[in-house]
Amino acid sequence: MARVSSTFPRTRKSRLGYDTDEVEEFLEDARRAYTAQPGGATLVTADSIRDTGFTMRKGGYSPTYVDAALERLEDAFATRERERAFAESGDQAWYAQARGRAQAILDRIVRPRGKRFKRGSLLMTGYSVREVDALTDRVAQYFQSGKPLSVEEVRTFAFHAQRGGYIEGQVDVLLDAVTRVMLAVR
Repeated sequence: MARVSSTFPRTRKSRLGYDTDEVEEFLEDARRAYTAQPGGATLVTADSIRDTGFTMRKGGYSPTYVDAALERLEDAFATRERERAFAESGDQAWYAQARGRAQAILDRIVRPRGKRFKRGSLLMTGYSVREVDALTDRVAQYFQSGKPLSVEEVRTFAFHAQRGGYIEGQVDVLLDAVTRVMLAVR
């Protein structure tokens, strides 16, 4: 039976949105996980929130509003995870781990422009090489010299398609790692 809820605005009945029951169930799981005692097993983490997807249904929740809420939820979980890690192993260990992740990212993005990721064939479309290289240059400047870059910019950057462009999955994995590090040191 479908739940009646106004957690988020809905799309028109003829338009696709996120399945309301799946969203509500996920939010309930997230509430339980967030209020769980430290050390308890939880299936919801900042990383799992970033990877969450929902089935599309006509008349479902507006993806724009749900995605914005998921970003805020991810931020809250990342902050809590960082605070718990500080309490368990200290902030020096946490930041050392974040620096290690940042260095692994830098090792990839300081490669020559046009060669930072695997490229698809000319028959396939991928992300615009020029746009990805420009964003990864900004990420490198953020990690190397503290040049301003927000998590929101990394999360929402949309690349144009290009034949023979960078393989999307590789770029997406790297940008998820960038987001993870940025949230860890916030």
